[in-house]
Amino acid sequence: MQRTLFEPEHDAFRDTVRAFLEKEVVPHHAQWETDGIVPRELWLRAGELGLLGFMIPEEFGGGGVSDFRYNVVLQEELTRVGASGVGFALHTDLVSGYLLSYASEEQKRRWLPKFVTGEMITAIAMTEPGTGSDLQGITTTAVREGDHYVLNGSKTFISNGINADLVLVACKTDPDAGAMGVSLIAVERGMAGFERGRNLDKIGMKAQDTAELFFDDVRVPVENLLGQEGHGFVYLMEKLPQERLTISVVAAAACRRMIDLTVEYVTSRRAFGRPIGSFQNSRFTLAELETEQRIAQVFVDRSVEALNAGELTIEDAAAGKWWTTELQKKTADACLQLHGGYGYMAEYPISKAYLDTRIQTIYGGTTEIMKEIIGRSMGL
Repeated sequence: MQRTLFEPEHDAFRDTVRAFLEKEVVPHHAQWETDGIVPRELWLRAGELGLLGFMIPEEFGGGGVSDFRYNVVLQEELTRVGASGVGFALHTDLVSGYLLSYASEEQKRRWLPKFVTGEMITAIAMTEPGTGSDLQGITTTAVREGDHYVLNGSKTFISNGINADLVLVACKTDPDAGAMGVSLIAVERGMAGFERGRNLDKIGMKAQDTAELFFDDVRVPVENLLGQEGHGFVYLMEKLPQERLTISVVAAAACRRMIDLTVEYVTSRRAFGRPIGSFQNSRFTLAELETEQRIAQVFVDRSVEALNAGELTIEDAAAGKWWTTELQKKTADACLQLHGGYGYMAEYPISKAYLDTRIQTIYGGTTEIMKEIIGRSMGL
């Protein structure tokens, strides 16, 4: 079934992204996996090509194009080459939304130009060691003292955590107000008391820096409060559908890639005198995966259209997130199995895809949380 999501300008953008990745990412990503981090220079080169700020208004140096289809192209192409360590999605899909929607004009002038050029890498810090998906249960606090907030607490599993120059921190400005006591405060590199822990050693996505962050009496100017005090939880809920859609986009693209890798393998690998792809089990398994990927892609594309129209609901984003990521997990397992013993070898791309896949049903809200959201929307 022919996809109808994109226009010629998106195809041209895809060509630009693909050329950039082939030159700047593909030859180096294996080394970045070993290093556990992507060099900052890559962000600067991406900024030069306009890959980081196409959604930022022209007055701040961006492309001035509010169209999530460009975000989709970028994530699909990163997924196509297995570049799971390049944390552009967090920057372009998530943090950009918060800054454009809730930052003051002064904050936009201060942060957005460097956001576009890649001089400033961003992250968002929600998860804490004891909270997981329970955002209302965060314990990081920010107490107002004159013209500053004094920030104390810790965060974990923060993507871009080592490289980040600007971190949007979810914290309690009123610990007794529940969800209405949550605020978002922007912490900048170099602020006294802001420390990064270890670059966490993960089973997959090894080239992406994922860190622990610690805040010990960090004095943050009140000018770094994002939006209104006490509205942080609302802001997070408003932007989570877009985050979950990004995860769905990657899931559908990852399924496509794994199926293609496996079809190539089973048509060239022979057993008992013929290609293993000619056996009924191989054909039926791949036919099932192909069908499910195509159906998932239709839902993802329709969700992108809904987001662009301002109509993507929390429930639809949750449905897409859990379905596509569980399909990705199923696809990874089945495709590795069809590779046989070679699928277990690190040199084969399917093994890395298998490991990179496992986080997808966890971050951005677990599958169980997604089902809870949908169930509650049904009045259950």
